[in-house]
Amino acid sequence: MIRRFLPFLAALFLTLTGSGQAQAAGYRYWSFWDYDAGHWTYATQGPATTRPSDGAVQGFRFSVSEDSGDSAKPRGAVSFPVICARTPAQDGKKRVAFVLDFGTAADAPSGETPPARRTVCARVSADGTTADALAAVAKPLRYDTNALLCAIAGYPGRGCGEQVSGGKKPTAAARKGDRTDGPSVGLFVGAGAVVTLAAAAVWQARRRRHA
Repeated sequence: MIRRFLPFLAALFLTLTGSGQAQAAGYRYWSFWDYDAGHWTYATQGPATTRPSDGAVQGFRFSVSEDSGDSAKPRGAVSFPVICARTPAQDGKKRVAFVLDFGTAADAPSGETPPARRTVCARVSADGTTADALAAVAKPLRYDTNALLCAIAGYPGRGCGEQVSGGKKPTAAARKGDRTDGPSVGLFVGAGAVVTLAAAAVWQARRRRHA
C-alpha cells in the first residue's frame, strides 16, 4: 500500500515545490493613486479624465506589478499643506499636490537609474485634469498611441507597460530593498500536507495488516 502511494506523494511534493518557484507575469508601468484620509487608493480613472478638486493629493508610482491588486503604492510622508506651502492659492485656480515615486532599481529598465522620489505642487485652471496638472510640473511626459502614460519627467527613457523579461516580477519585499531567499509559506503548507498524507497511508497500511 505504501509503495503504491509513494509515487503519488512524490509527484504532489514536486508540484508544490515547483509552484513555489513559479513567478507570475509582471508589467513595468506608472500606476496612478489618490490619497484620502491617510490612505492611498488605486485611481478608478486615468489622468486624462480625472478632475481633482483643489487641495487634492495624487500619486504616481513606477514599478513592476501583475495588476492593480499588487501594484506598489507611492512611498513616504504625504501632506498637502507641506507640498503646496510655497504655491499660494489664486482665484479661478486650483492646487494639486503630487507624490512622484520613480520606484527602485529592481523596477527600473535595464541601464536606467530611477530618480529620487519627489513632491510637487501644480496650480492649474479650476477645470483642469490630472494630466494638465502633471504636465505643468513634471515635463517631459510621454504617452503611447493608446494614451497610456509611459514616462514622467522623462523617466523611463524608453518602454511603456511592457512585460518584464522572463515573465518574472519583483516581490513586494524586493521593491522595498529586502531579500526573500527563503521558501514561501505556501511551500511549508504544501510540505505539511504531504507529510499528513504519508502518515495517513502508514496508519491505513498498519490497520489492514492487523485486521
